[in-house]
Amino acid sequence: MIRPEQVWLAVEPVDMQMGIDGLSLQIQQALGRSPCDGTAYAFRNRSGNRIKLLVWDGTGVWLCVRRLHQGRFTWPRSTDAVCTLSAAEWQWLVQGVDWRRLQAKPQDAWQV
Repeated sequence: MIRPEQVWLAVEPVDMQMGIDGLSLQIQQALGRSPCDGTAYAFRNRSGNRIKLLVWDGTGVWLCVRRLHQGRFTWPRSTDAVCTLSAAEWQWLVQGVDWRRLQAKPQDAWQV
């Protein structure tokens, strides 16, 4: 199993027919990054039940696909083109768990 240290999520959905070349081009043009920089890049389909992960391992590129049979992957909604996840957040995401709820951040206005 591939366990990247950091994963960049492309926020906008992509055509799942894209392969390594198409997704690499997407990384370069839409995200302004290099697909061979050692970071993993994840893309989702429009319905949110499939993801593709593109990872450069130093000698070649891996393209992995994951599909949920029920539910959807929790994906960020942002004005940014990309969102980064830690390795732990990535593991929760691929299991179909809402990784955003793992660390409850206290509200500034919260009082006892």
